[in-house]
Amino acid sequence: MKIEQIYTGCIAQAAYYLEDNGEAAIFDPLREVQPYLDKAAKDNAKIKYIFETHFHADFVSGHLDLAQKSGGAIVYGPTATPQFKAIIATDNQEFKVGRYTVKAIHTPGHTLESTCYLLTDENGKPHGIITGDTLFIGDVGRPDLAQALTEELTQEKLASYLYDSLRHKIMPLSDDLIVYPSHGAGSACGKNMSKETTDTLGNQKKTNYALRADMSKEEFIKELLEGLGTPPAYFPQNVLMNIQGYESLDTIIEKSNIGLSPAAFEAVANQGDVIVLDVRHENDFVKAHIPNSIFIGIQGNFAPWVGALLKDVHQKLVLVTPEGREEETITRLSRVGFDHVLGYLQGGIDAWVNAGFETDSIASISPEEFSAKRTSDSLVIDARKPGEYEAEHVENAVNIPLDSVNENFQSIPKDQPFFLHCAGGYRSVIMASILKSRGIHQMINVEKGMNGIKQTNVPCTQFVCPSTKK
Repeated sequence: MKIEQIYTGCIAQAAYYLEDNGEAAIFDPLREVQPYLDKAAKDNAKIKYIFETHFHADFVSGHLDLAQKSGGAIVYGPTATPQFKAIIATDNQEFKVGRYTVKAIHTPGHTLESTCYLLTDENGKPHGIITGDTLFIGDVGRPDLAQALTEELTQEKLASYLYDSLRHKIMPLSDDLIVYPSHGAGSACGKNMSKETTDTLGNQKKTNYALRADMSKEEFIKELLEGLGTPPAYFPQNVLMNIQGYESLDTIIEKSNIGLSPAAFEAVANQGDVIVLDVRHENDFVKAHIPNSIFIGIQGNFAPWVGALLKDVHQKLVLVTPEGREEETITRLSRVGFDHVLGYLQGGIDAWVNAGFETDSIASISPEEFSAKRTSDSLVIDARKPGEYEAEHVENAVNIPLDSVNENFQSIPKDQPFFLHCAGGYRSVIMASILKSRGIHQMINVEKGMNGIKQTNVPCTQFVCPSTKK
């Protein structure tokens, strides 16, 4: 028997590969399915089932492509209504994968169809439970995503369902069960996830705030909803893609992986409804980039930031990428449903410059220069999350989190110079590119962000450990 977690850090997502006696199952696959096919081929196993814990909001699952390429059957839990062929399991229905048994346990709360899968070995001993977004390490799934699709499913109602699911379906299970969640720290599907990606259920009962034995339903609902930010705008769109279906990733890559000369690139970019997305390193972007392009570097939490900031999965894009990473960029965009890439700049920014086209830049200074130039009257904008800001920040700095910049950019002065920083330099350059595209040009980016600023003499508030509920 083999159970393997396949973790993708840039979207904080875990898929699972189960294999026994020549049969395999995949749980919550990513859009690019070849790695799962390769694993099964290496084990000389046939993929029998593709189990989905729910209709995902933060990524587009690979269930359709994987079913088509492997012949495996797609399985959802009770109440799921996919618009394609799938097995809709009943509560406690069992499936055999080799000598292993996979039991579907309906656990509504994160969504109505949310389902966990209990794994039992050939000796009848429960080994682990794949919990999807019902139970994370240190947290549970947010209950406010379904409301975007069905108004009567309020977050309070789903939180109530989740309380019952945890108390009556999950917590009575054996303490030595291994919990295999779908996400870890960094995912927007929860608010307090651990960096650890597995744990025992017994330890979660001791340490997870949502599993306190003495917690009433009212207390659970209050604590669960406290501190929840607005879910990213692309979440409901991904849910619909997972319900309704989508184009094959092979087709997306074929039609998107097109090199454009600088002249052709400019012509496409000037169509009016196209965004130039530059995914190079932030240090390269600040030095030279195509005017009005948006920076979201592929080396960071690329796809979630694209979804959160560009919002519309139907947005047309042309790409400026590091050489050789064009297909990777298209693939990673497709993970969050952005399937409308019209091509990339062949030869990169060097080809653009050599063809005589204009470039722009962002003023960027070191933390030491910031320390020398900043005065008590200087406007400093902190692009980090509220919890990071509350823990420690430059005195008198204004907190405008990156994920709120589209809503709050009008509060930023167009004519007054200001300093802009984040934690390490990635998010501040993203924000600077968005502000420049909206006509704000007076920012000065602080390299290395708060990590560098703390090494200087710039006055900062005293560090306060942020609340675990932030």
